[in-house]
Amino acid sequence: MSHNSSYARAGVDTAAGDLAVELMKASVKATHGSEVLGGVGGFAGLFDVSFLKTFDRPLLATSTDGVGTKVAIAQALDKHDTIGQDLVGMVVDDIIVCGARPLFMTDYIACGKVYPDRIAAIVKGIADACSATGTALVGGETAEHPGLLGVDDYDVAGAAVGVVEAADALGAERVVNGDVVIAMESSGLHSNGYSLVRHILAENKLSYDATSDDFGGVVGEVLLEPTRLYTGPLVEVLGDPALAGSIHALSHVTGGGIAANLARVLPVGSWVEVDRSTWSPSNVFRVLTSLSGETLESTEGTWNLGIGMFAVVSSGAASAVTQKLTELGIPSWVVGMVSTTARDFTGFEQGAKGVNGGAVRLVGSYAN
Repeated sequence: MSHNSSYARAGVDTAAGDLAVELMKASVKATHGSEVLGGVGGFAGLFDVSFLKTFDRPLLATSTDGVGTKVAIAQALDKHDTIGQDLVGMVVDDIIVCGARPLFMTDYIACGKVYPDRIAAIVKGIADACSATGTALVGGETAEHPGLLGVDDYDVAGAAVGVVEAADALGAERVVNGDVVIAMESSGLHSNGYSLVRHILAENKLSYDATSDDFGGVVGEVLLEPTRLYTGPLVEVLGDPALAGSIHALSHVTGGGIAANLARVLPVGSWVEVDRSTWSPSNVFRVLTSLSGETLESTEGTWNLGIGMFAVVSSGAASAVTQKLTELGIPSWVVGMVSTTARDFTGFEQGAKGVNGGAVRLVGSYAN
């Protein structure tokens, strides 16, 4: 009996894994430029970084993340072509926050059983999003875990590396009094707060495949709206000579919500009041809060409520940055201003995730 047939007795299908690799090869190769060596299938991905010799002080930025329980909805609907973009958004859009240009990414898919077409659909979504953000997908792993995961269960994770010239790195140390805070529109829930979403649907006995006038379509399909990708447009803005040095900090609004994520990129002692009246949270947030009996305000620490990214910019460049982002397909608007005037911080979020940052609170009422 061969080794492979012995493994099959334990529930691992190596032939299916090989077929999955063949099905994904074209998508992965489409992300490769001349810097990628060796193609698909090596034990490790190789990326030529000779160009770093031109940097005065190159800093590598790295990030890793997953998609969370949003994958449960993809599995329930047997729709797997959007989860890959979610993964890239969660990982690569954390790289750009430093001001770094993403270079390459790897992915990891753990599943109970390898279905080659399903794995290929997931990886194609990853590869397409990598192409959209200028990121090479240089490697990955699909691991079959029978007995640990159900046959239709899987989870995805990824890691990426980018680079920035030290003198161009963004962060709280660049932020000054009078800087303007620009919000960038989200495409929906993105990939955070889905445990709450699933809890709300379960309490209301609402299935993912139900058609709902309130949601505006099939519930699960609305909830699977892919995470918006900010990296491509932001690379253009950061590289625009007319806007050089105007962006001081970026914040990716993910777990922890609106105020906490902005506070992470502000200097200690500074504060911002984010004006709710400057935008109207999209329908999906309103329907979910209505179903749960909550208010939009009570979910600000869980969902992005329509803001996927913040930019903190010099006051003189705020209009130009907002206009360029909007032209590049990211609707953007001003939501507040940084102040260092001494004040009482009662009711403010101050820093988050171990970062002792600035203070942020949301004020006013949301636009209708």
